[in-house]
Amino acid sequence: MTSAPGPVDKPQPAPGAVHTVPADAAGAAAGPDGSGVAAAGPAAGLGPDGAAGPAGWPESPPPGYGYPAPEPDRLTRFVLRLYERSPRWAVPLAAVGCVAAGMGYALLSNPTHADPDAAPTCLLKLTTGLDCPGCGGTRALWYLLHGDVPAAARHHFLFVFAVPFLAYLFVAWAGNQAFGWRLPELRISSKVIGGFLAAWLAFSVLRNLPWAPFTSFYV
Repeated sequence: MTSAPGPVDKPQPAPGAVHTVPADAAGAAAGPDGSGVAAAGPAAGLGPDGAAGPAGWPESPPPGYGYPAPEPDRLTRFVLRLYERSPRWAVPLAAVGCVAAGMGYALLSNPTHADPDAAPTCLLKLTTGLDCPGCGGTRALWYLLHGDVPAAARHHFLFVFAVPFLAYLFVAWAGNQAFGWRLPELRISSKVIGGFLAAWLAFSVLRNLPWAPFTSFYV
């Protein structure tokens, strides 16, 4: 007589092991329409900390996943095409034209002989009577173009101080863009820029104080 075979003990997974479901078993769990719930485990999108994500998602999004990049409008496409087809000296030439237009306006308008409330004027000065941070800059430019540096500094000292640095940065950029010049790079740290802006703010406040010697800053 033979005895009936007893129940076979199933091997238990080792502590800490991740239980995975074979592909055929996972497919069997799908419904008639093929949209079933994936088994738990890496196939179900478990993260490194064991938190389950959406069914069927991997631990990281697949390549190219996300919102599509918006297409540029007509104006943007026109500007990009114009920039690609224009010669390398076109942009620096346009920048030089803007700077020359500003200098020409200062020379023709002669702001040193204009009335303080003559149009166009500073909106802050027109409404409050106070000098704004840029008040006197056009007159300082006019005096610089005529070689009178002390008079230019009298109207806007910080503008006169910044002009040599701005001119060098502009020439270095325009020369590199148009002719490939490699002028020594002028490195200005964020601390220097922050200090200059702080000095400009202090100058803007001091020039409006009604006591001597601060009244000499008023223009």
